[in-house]
Amino acid sequence: MKLSSRSKAYIIPEYSLTGDLISFLTCNLQYRYQNKGTLPPSTPIQLWFGEFIHGVMEEAYLKWKNEKPSFPWDWESNIRCIEKIIDYRLRARGLYAPTNLYCTKYKKYEKSIPPGNDHPYQKIASGRTERAINILGPDLFPLIDSAEVLIKGTRKMPNYKEGQSRSNYYGINGVIDVISSLKISENKNNGIIEYLNNNEEFHEIVHSIDSDEYEIIIDYKGMKRPSVDSDNWNYHQWQLLTYAWLRSKQEDSKPIAAGIIFYLNELLPSTEDLIAIKEDINQNRTDVEIGKEDEDKLMNWDENNEEDNYVYLSKEFMKNRSIRIIPIEEKPILNALEEFDEVVSKIENSMIKEINGTPIKKAWKGKAEKRTCMACDFKTFCNKMDSKDITIP
Repeated sequence: MKLSSRSKAYIIPEYSLTGDLISFLTCNLQYRYQNKGTLPPSTPIQLWFGEFIHGVMEEAYLKWKNEKPSFPWDWESNIRCIEKIIDYRLRARGLYAPTNLYCTKYKKYEKSIPPGNDHPYQKIASGRTERAINILGPDLFPLIDSAEVLIKGTRKMPNYKEGQSRSNYYGINGVIDVISSLKISENKNNGIIEYLNNNEEFHEIVHSIDSDEYEIIIDYKGMKRPSVDSDNWNYHQWQLLTYAWLRSKQEDSKPIAAGIIFYLNELLPSTEDLIAIKEDINQNRTDVEIGKEDEDKLMNWDENNEEDNYVYLSKEFMKNRSIRIIPIEEKPILNALEEFDEVVSKIENSMIKEINGTPIKKAWKGKAEKRTCMACDFKTFCNKMDSKDITIP
């Protein structure tokens, strides 16, 4: 009896939605050095804050679920201990807090003593966690069914060529921050449900669902709301739609009606964020309406005035800017999947070029916005940057 031989083993390339696809779209060359070359950024501010705020929100939810403390939470007695846990977890992974954003001093101090260099005090990262928990938490936490849900799937390799492509399939994965399961008949006195009910597309989708329950996918972003004409605006939508597709493949999933992105920086914008918000409003690049009082404050604000270099906007406006609703429909999902297929195809092509001997800087394009380039560790030898703009301190 002749036995057939075992087929040759091969690895299916695995791609993370944020770690690979969004990173590649931000800059091809930076993605190659940081993700494929495992060269971590020297000042990973965005990475640190993203991981920090995700961790704090998850731990805050668990605290609320187990202890049910009433809102608002006091930063010193309720939130600071959570921040400390997450800070130490990130240190263990080699991610250290930027000292201009977060205070790593955890010594006890008397309230009568003013905060100083040796005392814990709120910097902007802590201010954002406090606002995220106290502004969003009362409505968000009661809606959570699952947090940090791993989703995985496979797709056919785009532009597959036998003998050239690394595989005929690729894996795609991600982590959904929050999944909420709601009943169609449910009409809770809940701020987030009110935001959903004010969205006409969401109403149409819910009424078309052949089930008495549906799901909402929620994602946290440690950044400001992007301009509506920016690449990130589209990337974030594709990400949520792809999450919905992956979630729909899981056995315990219910019909998904919408995704919600929380842009947490909007709850306490930095001066730089406020300048960008002002520009978006002036150039009609935002989808969030601003009230007259907030508009007058922002437009009359002089960011170059050192004595008054910040402007406080209303909580309602900041909350409105922090919440983005993305209706989940089949046609946009298919479009998002095609867009990410194209990204995978470009990554695979660049990898094959490099394997075949093409120099890294020719196989991978340096392509990013100016803000990303200025913070990049590889700008001194990137073809995109002009060497005369680089100075050595």
